[in-house]
Amino acid sequence: MSAELKKGRIVIVGASLAGLRAAETLRDEGFTGELTLVGDEPCPPYDRPPLSKQVLLGRVPATDVGLPGRRPVDARWKLGVRASGLDPSTKEVLLANGERLPFDRLLITTGTRARPWPHPEEARLDGVLTVRTVEDAGRLAERLDAGPSRVLVIGAGFTGSEIASACRERGLAVTVAERGPAPLVGALGGTLGSFAARLQRAHGVDLRCGVTVTSLTGTNGRLTGAELSDGSRIEAEVAVVALGAVRNTEWLDGSGLAAGPRGVACDAGCQAFNMYGIVTGEVFVAGDVARFPHPLFEYQMLALEHWGNAVEQAEVAAHNMVNPGPLRRPHLTVPAFWSSQFGLNIKSVGVPTFSDQVTIAQGSVEERRLVVVYGYRGRITAAVSVNRAKWLDHYRHLIETAAPFPPEPGAADRPAAPKVVPSDVPDPKVLSHGPTVALTGHLPDRRLAVVHPMA
Repeated sequence: MSAELKKGRIVIVGASLAGLRAAETLRDEGFTGELTLVGDEPCPPYDRPPLSKQVLLGRVPATDVGLPGRRPVDARWKLGVRASGLDPSTKEVLLANGERLPFDRLLITTGTRARPWPHPEEARLDGVLTVRTVEDAGRLAERLDAGPSRVLVIGAGFTGSEIASACRERGLAVTVAERGPAPLVGALGGTLGSFAARLQRAHGVDLRCGVTVTSLTGTNGRLTGAELSDGSRIEAEVAVVALGAVRNTEWLDGSGLAAGPRGVACDAGCQAFNMYGIVTGEVFVAGDVARFPHPLFEYQMLALEHWGNAVEQAEVAAHNMVNPGPLRRPHLTVPAFWSSQFGLNIKSVGVPTFSDQVTIAQGSVEERRLVVVYGYRGRITAAVSVNRAKWLDHYRHLIETAAPFPPEPGAADRPAAPKVVPSDVPDPKVLSHGPTVALTGHLPDRRLAVVHPMA
């Protein structure tokens, strides 16, 4: 059985970070069969985090963010072609060009795309942009190089906040519109959301919270500004839509997989479920498009948009694709991510939104060096550091061991009696931005049952 798994045909749909690392791991694990990677973008895999950071600051060209290969993968690359369907009966991936790719095992790593502006005519105005692909970042960098009089950023999540930071570092006027009460609040809760709001305003950002952009306006096909829900109007030559991500699952409609807007459901070993909750056995999923259970968070299904998760889950999926049951392993890594904005380095471990209380365990808001620890029902579930990342390994261990919340005082830079307050995580429905880590509950996107006829 083990030797047979090292052979055959494996198709990976999604030729980005997770797809590349999975392909490398498959070869490292001894897979000698036919390997094919499918990607809808025409370029080889590249690194996305620099797109909203170094590229927008002009420090790195958009064409210079390719991912270095860790080893040759000896694969067929089908780039610039989109997967349009999956036929489980014949075990084939259908491509938009009409080609059909047979497989013995399939790995889905199709990730996410930027959520577009919901009004197509306004979205087509020259100057309305998103940032998700290398082409997106290159276009926005060119617009910023031209020195627009004002940039409007719609959505104050991590991407929107990083774009605003880049604009201010370039000396550009920027307005940020956010439907929620503060920037980053959907990912980090009220305490750090309030801190982020003060930080952005201190750096000259025209931050508008509690409002929505009702329309984008233009003349002769070019963006001229926006109208807000409070009746105000903003003049801007560039508008960046940062409304979160859409998971690329539409191509799986009709496939029988448990796939929907929240991702493709799988078990802890990355094996995809069908709509009846049965593990498929031949189909695996990894990266941003995956929904998987995690024991540290009450076995709720997690959906993560994190660089580290894409790598680690892809490696677990690849290992399990070529090893029999007793040798398979679960993906149980504690989620972690980072962001650089307004001169600060923000790093997180755990799931801050899985919390009911929060405390500043080290440092202070005033010195802009602190660690905020989150708790849920009396145990530690997350920690976020601001310019204090060296402590995160310590808090990761506390999360993994379900240590009691609040953390015990004792270190020299910890308050003797830290103040505990509600974590104040808002309902995602009231936000413009989406969290990069989302708890999606225990339920599938669609429920099915077998109904037996009455006798």
